[in-house]
Amino acid sequence: MTDKLYEEDAYLREFEAEVTGCVPAEGGWLVTLDRTAFYPEGGGQPADTGTLGGARVLDVHEKEGEILHTTDAPLPVGERAAGAIDWEARFSRMQQHTGEHIVSGIIHRLFGLDNVGFHMGRDAVTIDLNGELTADDLARVERLANEAVWENLPVGAEYPAPEALASLDYRSKKELTGRVRIVTVPGSDVCACCGTHVRRTGEIGVIKLLTSQRYKGGVRVWLLCGDRALTDYNEKNAQAYAVSGMLSAKVGELAGAVERMQAENDALKLRAARLQEELFRYRAREVEEGATYALLFEDAMEPPALRRFCLALCERCGVAAVLSGSEREGWKYAAGSAHSDVRPLGRELNAAFSGRGGGSPELVQGTLSGSREEIENFFRSRV
Repeated sequence: MTDKLYEEDAYLREFEAEVTGCVPAEGGWLVTLDRTAFYPEGGGQPADTGTLGGARVLDVHEKEGEILHTTDAPLPVGERAAGAIDWEARFSRMQQHTGEHIVSGIIHRLFGLDNVGFHMGRDAVTIDLNGELTADDLARVERLANEAVWENLPVGAEYPAPEALASLDYRSKKELTGRVRIVTVPGSDVCACCGTHVRRTGEIGVIKLLTSQRYKGGVRVWLLCGDRALTDYNEKNAQAYAVSGMLSAKVGELAGAVERMQAENDALKLRAARLQEELFRYRAREVEEGATYALLFEDAMEPPALRRFCLALCERCGVAAVLSGSEREGWKYAAGSAHSDVRPLGRELNAAFSGRGGGSPELVQGTLSGSREEIENFFRSRV
């Protein structure tokens, strides 16, 4: 059994321990110690990293009370090794974890919902609740959570005696046996937890609920605390002011400015589509009335435009086809007819030029590979 120093003092950054085991394993070596300050992955909290002796600690797990340190180099068994955790990462996780306790505890107290899932991810912390909350509910929770931070309350962790534990009302995701570690934030939360936490709520700095969505009959909430909340704010603030400059609008008026820009863009798209339709009808006059087929190669034309141009051409000839692309990158095509079913033609095109696509009797669309000359010869011989 490894002595878990992180449970006694989550602020312990450096320590010494005896190496009790070292065996090769996938990705490095598994090292065991008589005691450790490295927190093992568990309860939604990632493992600590750092250094141990002359090795780098890459991962930490617990198995049957033994803490297994994955290192990038072996350590001599029986010798003492100095360990140092990556403190910046550890403290940030302490902020996130304690903030999560406060939020989950308040939600449980106000709405009777349980936190059934907790994950400290790369982008944010998520908590999964077994019921739904409104935006107003979450705003209220966020306000109360930050008030708990501003009060700078003590955060306690202890192993109550069995008799005391039996009468204690605490949160837990599962039935627990043996010694149970209880973490308490006065007025906010009492919860069974093995993680690391700050000593006082003021060290969290700030708790920000980012967003939420329905999830498995309940709701998933994304949040950030402390240093990660500040980083997130700085990034979004920089983006907001950059967009503000582009739109010549105040930061608080960006949503309205974007709505106006979208409306203007939609109007321009509609006008451009109408002008394009007129252009296609005008260009279609270049095709001889009653021609057997018309084959045109166009520059940088997207599938919707290919379709519209092809349909305009169909009014002048038996079969029309429009292609855009290049011999090196491949072709996008649209082929149609106002007089005959073009689906057999589409299948022949796909077979002859490693194509993909399909459509209706009046129009087929897809992609082709081949030279322009080969495609021209195909239409001359088959249409």
